[in-house]
Amino acid sequence: MNGKFIVFDGPDGSGTTRQSTFLADALREKGLPVVLTAEPTESTIGKQIRTMIEGESLPSADAIQLLFCADRADHVKNTIAPSLEDGKIVICDRYSLSTMIYGEAQGVDRSWLEQVNAGFPGPDVTFITLPPFEVCMERLNRRPQRDQFELESFQRRVFELYKSLEDPSILFVDTSGSKQQSASFVYEKVEQMLHVTEMLQM
Repeated sequence: MNGKFIVFDGPDGSGTTRQSTFLADALREKGLPVVLTAEPTESTIGKQIRTMIEGESLPSADAIQLLFCADRADHVKNTIAPSLEDGKIVICDRYSLSTMIYGEAQGVDRSWLEQVNAGFPGPDVTFITLPPFEVCMERLNRRPQRDQFELESFQRRVFELYKSLEDPSILFVDTSGSKQQSASFVYEKVEQMLHVTEMLQM
């Protein structure tokens, strides 16, 4: 039995973590096997990435994105692929699309980033959490600590790149309203597109 792979992506402050957690909780309440994970991971590579982006300086743009990809390769091998093979629903807070968007916003060639990520399994559906830009910045401004990707000028480029995406496997979620309203919309779309509750009968 093959599992389902669901990704949440979007600008910083858009609600990817909150919405991925809501969906995981809702599916678990139905008795479904769920693995909730995130990138960068808690692996050695992932922790190094977090330290770098929260520090005072970053490696070159292509180098930092290669580190994200190295973390992803480890993540796929040790968590995502085995869980999908076991028939579980994997919900990931950020994945390869973040590398494409953030890398391009940094000036890295998009086609090169796509080639580097081509070997990773693709999600069944990707939700882009995208409230108005001002909402994202308001949330970021409330954070006690900001990383180097959270500057307003950079986040504006990131926001516009996410907004321009066109793909039938990508769904946009306006997370500026009620958290529960957004979560209900996501759950309904997951059920419509992936029929996850049918997994209970398998």
